[in-house]
Amino acid sequence: MNLEEWLEYLEQCHPSTIELGLDRITRVAEKLPIEFQDTRIITVGGTNGKGSTVSMLSAILEEGGYTTACYTSPHLLVYNERVKLGTHLATDAQLCQSFAAVEAVRGDSQLTYFEFGTLAALQLFSEYKPDFILLEVGLGGRLDAVNILDPDIAILTNVALDHTDWLGETREAIGYEKAGIFRKAKPALVGEIDIPESVVQFASETGAKLYASGNSFSAQQSGEQLWAWEGETSEGSRIELDNLPLNNYPLDNCATAVQAVTLAAPEINQLQIAAGLGKADLPGRFQRKEHDGVGIILDVAHNPHAAQRLTEKMRAEFPNYSIHLVVAMLADKNYQEVLTINNMLEPHWYVAGIHEDRGLEGKILYNLLSDAGVDKAQCFDNVTEAYTAAHTAVKSLQDQHKEAVILVTGSFFTVSTVLELI
Repeated sequence: MNLEEWLEYLEQCHPSTIELGLDRITRVAEKLPIEFQDTRIITVGGTNGKGSTVSMLSAILEEGGYTTACYTSPHLLVYNERVKLGTHLATDAQLCQSFAAVEAVRGDSQLTYFEFGTLAALQLFSEYKPDFILLEVGLGGRLDAVNILDPDIAILTNVALDHTDWLGETREAIGYEKAGIFRKAKPALVGEIDIPESVVQFASETGAKLYASGNSFSAQQSGEQLWAWEGETSEGSRIELDNLPLNNYPLDNCATAVQAVTLAAPEINQLQIAAGLGKADLPGRFQRKEHDGVGIILDVAHNPHAAQRLTEKMRAEFPNYSIHLVVAMLADKNYQEVLTINNMLEPHWYVAGIHEDRGLEGKILYNLLSDAGVDKAQCFDNVTEAYTAAHTAVKSLQDQHKEAVILVTGSFFTVSTVLELI
């Protein structure tokens, strides 16, 4: 089978898209040739910022002379984005070979799409034998498929309300699930200052060594394009770095990545850290594009926490710009609050529907905006039509020498659709 056929097959191996638990995947993993004796593992969980943290870690470690393998999700354009060997995406042939290896030992175990993909990635990594494996949690942490491996360092970027049907309706409940990646006597990094008590308690009960933002490490912007970091070595001494370059990612995620590198590979120097921070790149995270002379920002922010960060960054980077917002969302997200936050930009709205499982009708978003008194909103059947209208409007404004930009956000589906168009 080719890759497309394999991916279609994976969707049929389990009746549910999501079923948390480690029993199924553990049974199959024990039959695979997966061995990481000489490889260190860093697992990254959290509500937002997981992918960007993995991207920064990989770039810094590679700059320091280490080899890395990364497993992230979901993908935007091609499945291969989920599995990176060094700086390259896994090839179709490599993925197909790994899928076949999993299938050969799966037996009657019903694996979800994500579980099957996780095992295939780990089987490929076992052959690649990198110095570091960087794993992004798919959902939660305690019962997520990547948690079958014991990390040498666990990172929890932040805890916000998302996936409440699966993880709980409070930050305390969600924090408990996400802290499930912590391990005894191993570093557990938390990238936000406001830590749920459940996370602290889990670390204590587990015996993990907690490194908390604002206590063990911190970051502060020190110039228009620079920031300074202070953190802690594994021996407990303090260390400071300055003149680090700002990138497109939140500063607390950057600080967490630097703290992790300091613990995992202390010999990596400031120049290598700075170079890695500058090279880190992840599609769909404040991604800048230009299409026919029109500037576009693409960001997959799909919950209130991420929307707030995106809104703040847009205001800082595009003051006095006319912002034309293309948005489509999934029905199981807190779209009401996301719209309220995005509306702080006072944008021209181009709302659309997503015609996929869990997709939300654009009319629902439009009605919410109308009820809120927003009069600069248009509704479209799909993202393609919405983006086309926004592009036409911004192009016209630019022809009149007016500053305008398109912001595409709301979900991975929204961003991937526009990326395919441009």
